[in-house]
Amino acid sequence: MQLLILILKELDLVDELIRELAENGVHGGTIIDSTGMANVLGNLDDLPMFGMLRKVINKEEGTKETCKTMLFVLKENEVTNVKKVIRGVLGDLSKPNTAVMFAVPVLWVEGLGE
Repeated sequence: MQLLILILKELDLVDELIRELAENGVHGGTIIDSTGMANVLGNLDDLPMFGMLRKVINKEEGTKETCKTMLFVLKENEVTNVKKVIRGVLGDLSKPNTAVMFAVPVLWVEGLGE
């Protein structure tokens, strides 16, 4: 098994991605609201060089850029299909501010109902 992790910055694609994943057999996962490290650094007042980045990182005053971190525990034979679905919705992940996707091995799991 593998834990596929997707850090998605294009929040307007979340619903479409979930729909496509469900239509392709993925019916479980976890979605967490998250914030990138650059955003946090931009809010540290004791680091003046990052204060200048605050306006670049924050689209509007008082608004933080958020991400969705999506976690899926998948069987080995499901990983290729899920990556294909994600790329089909998101397109080229090498474009800036799109997403980061990776997987790590899962040594054991409990609670999936299998």
